[in-house]
Amino acid sequence: MPVQVNIHEAKTHFSKLLARVKEGEEVIIAKAGKPIARLVPVVERPARRLPGSAKGKVTIAPDFDAPLPEAILREFEG
Repeated sequence: MPVQVNIHEAKTHFSKLLARVKEGEEVIIAKAGKPIARLVPVVERPARRLPGSAKGKVTIAPDFDAPLPEAILREFEG
């Protein structure tokens, strides 16, 4: 559960709040008890996907686009 602090407390203890955020905590900053901002840790972006990196690892059955059996079609239409 995030901790909520008012603006004055956030300004006074900003470094301490950032240390808590760095440890994974979320801090809500409020004005007159109403939340107005959220401090959260920065999440590293995943590496960019490289097109073609799965080449040779994926196979598609020859009947991939064949019509589905009637029993399965009925399940979808149910």
